[in-house]
Amino acid sequence: MTVIAGRYRLLDVLAEGATGTVWRALDETGRHEVALKELRAPDGLPADEVPLLYARREREARAAARISHPAAVRVLGVATEDGRPWVVMELVRGLSLADTLEAAGPLPPREAALVGAEVLAGLRAAREAGVPHREVDPEHVLLANDGRIVVTGFGTAPEDDPGPAAELRALGTLLDATMSARPSPLPAKDDRAGELRTLVEELSAEAPERLLTADQVERELRRVATGGARPARPEAPPAPASPSTGTSAAQAGGEPAARIGSPHGNASATPSSSAPEAPRSTSPRRAHVLLAGVIGALLIAGALAYHLVRDGERGAGPGPGGVTSTAPAGPGATDGAGGGPVTPRS
Repeated sequence: MTVIAGRYRLLDVLAEGATGTVWRALDETGRHEVALKELRAPDGLPADEVPLLYARREREARAAARISHPAAVRVLGVATEDGRPWVVMELVRGLSLADTLEAAGPLPPREAALVGAEVLAGLRAAREAGVPHREVDPEHVLLANDGRIVVTGFGTAPEDDPGPAAELRALGTLLDATMSARPSPLPAKDDRAGELRTLVEELSAEAPERLLTADQVERELRRVATGGARPARPEAPPAPASPSTGTSAAQAGGEPAARIGSPHGNASATPSSSAPEAPRSTSPRRAHVLLAGVIGALLIAGALAYHLVRDGERGAGPGPGGVTSTAPAGPGATDGAGGGPVTPRS
């Protein structure tokens, strides 16, 4: 068996790609298995540019060793054989996402969301370390036997960094492939499928102003993956009471504050001043006025009757205003014409 750099014994091929071949190898120094990537120059590249390409790939691989995240494959170092770099990585046992989709069809929405969340977490860790991935696809995602979801292929793409917005669009394409794979049809309707589809559409938007941030996307993916409810939208505050209608807090849906000194309230509570106090009923005051008027009329009528009776007792004859007096005549009065008139009392 071939030994690379006097240390890594090649055992078998794990994967073939455009940029090289990944081998399962035994680290005879540490006595543990690793993944060893044999880098290969693309066909048609001029011979004088091949060393430059290998030098660049080696620098990128050493930079990828700075990434530290469970969702990103660990790069352990770089070995050199015949002037060609070989990237030494941790051996992740499992299947690639591409192989899984080809064999079993699309993933249920919650599983697809979990894959997307973990892939994005790995991509974000790589970007923070200065090593953007640049072309994530199902072949670069491993579904490990230990439950991890691991992104591979860091530091091996020759293109320049397209930026975080393009990275999110690539994630949207990955999610779409994860949910729409064939040959199997989509599973039974899931209440998360529509939410994930909406997110994929937003990630695929070309307009930068429509793109979500990486943090927002990861939070939404993890919510869908765990079956969490959508965050409740804040309720609009109740409309203030109209002074013209005198709406109280209870009518507006609120609870009125306790009055100061109320036996059922806190003495430190203050009454609400958001609505005017309802006008008090005026019917008792009106009844008192009417009663007083009746009593006054009765008193006046009684007084008039009293005077009429008194004047009638004093004598006959018309009194002032044509009222005949019945008051008895005074001493010396006669029935004849010579008697003087009786002056009624005023």
